[in-house]
Amino acid sequence: MKIFISSLITGMEDIREAARVAIEQLGHQPIMAEQFAPSPNSPQIACLQGLRESGLVILILGARYGAKQASGLSATHEEYRAAQGGHPVIAFVQEGVDREPDEQAFVTEVQAWEGGLFRGGFRTPEQLRGQITRAIHEWELSKAAGPLNPDDMLARALTLLPAAERRSSYYQSSRKFVVAVAGGPTQAILRPSQLEDPALAENLIKRAMFGDVRVFDMGEATTKRMENGILTVTQKDGASVSLDPTGAVVVSLPFPSVDGGWPMVIEEDVAENARKALAFAGDVLDEIDPTQRLTHIVIAATLEAGENLAWRTASEHRASPGSMSLGFQTPTREPVHLTPPQKPRAALRHDADAIVEDLVTLLRRVWKPR
Repeated sequence: MKIFISSLITGMEDIREAARVAIEQLGHQPIMAEQFAPSPNSPQIACLQGLRESGLVILILGARYGAKQASGLSATHEEYRAAQGGHPVIAFVQEGVDREPDEQAFVTEVQAWEGGLFRGGFRTPEQLRGQITRAIHEWELSKAAGPLNPDDMLARALTLLPAAERRSSYYQSSRKFVVAVAGGPTQAILRPSQLEDPALAENLIKRAMFGDVRVFDMGEATTKRMENGILTVTQKDGASVSLDPTGAVVVSLPFPSVDGGWPMVIEEDVAENARKALAFAGDVLDEIDPTQRLTHIVIAATLEAGENLAWRTASEHRASPGSMSLGFQTPTREPVHLTPPQKPRAALRHDADAIVEDLVTLLRRVWKPR
C-alpha cells in the first residue's frame, strides 16, 4: 500500500525520515515529496497527485505552518483538505514546540475533524516512528474487522435498551434516561476473560464515581453482575453502566425528583442526563478501545419512565407546578435514534451538543402529548 507523508519539509527532515522508516518496516511504500522526479507541473500538483494515488495519509504537524500557496493555505494544509472525505488520515502533533498561530489553528482544525484519526503527540523522531508503526497496524486491523454495517449497529444498540414492557409499565416511581452506544465495524473488543476480570468492574465503578464525568453517587453502594455475557454495575438509585463484548456501552441515569411528586420529567434534566451519559460512554470507549478499532458509533436512547408521565420544561413547571397533562393510554413509546444512525466516533466529543439537542427533540416528540 502507498502511504503519503504530509508535513512541512524544511526543519522536519529527521521526523519525516522516522515516518519513512516506520512505513517501510511494515512493508508499505512511503510517498514523499523528496522522491518526486522533475516535472513540468508545480511541486504541489505533484504532491497532490501522489496523495490521490495513496491508500492512507500520515499527517505530521510541528511548530511552523509553512509558506502559503495561492489558496491562502500552506502546502500541508492543502494536502490535508484534499484528503478529507476521500482518504483516511492519521495525524500526529509534535509537542514541546512554540507553535505559530496559523499552525496552532491548523492543529485545532485537525483535532476537531470527525472523519480523521488523531493519534496524539510526540516529542522525538524515535517516539513518532513507534507511534506510526502502531497506528498503521491498528488501522489495518480495524479494516480487517469487516465493513461498517450501520443497520447491525443500530439493531445491537436497540437490543441493549430496556424491553418495552419494562420501560412502559403504567407507573414507575423511578424515572431514568437510558442510552446505548454501539460501535463498528462489529468485532470483539473485550474477551470473556476481560469482561469477568474484577479489575474491569472496579475501574468502571471508579470512573463512574471519581472520573471527569461522574454518573454514580459516591454515597451509594454499587453492585455488579454478569448476565448473558454483559457486565453491569448498578447503584440503588437506578444508575447503571453496562458493557458487552463488542464494546457497546449502556448508561442509565435517574432523573432528580420534581417538587409535588408528580410523575414528570423536566426537559432540561433529560438534556443534562444525555450530556453526561454520552460523555461518560465516550470516556469508557477510550479506555476499552484506546486504539480506535471502533471507528463509528450508533446512539439509541429512551426513557424508562412508565406511560403515566408528563414532560415539561423547567419554565412550564414553574409557571403551573400544581397542574399538568398526563400521557394516558398512549401507544408504546419506542426508542429514538439519529438519522442516519451512524456517526464517526469522534462526534461523541466534537458534536456532543448537537447530538444531545437532537436526542432531546426526538424524545420530546415521543413523550410530550400534542
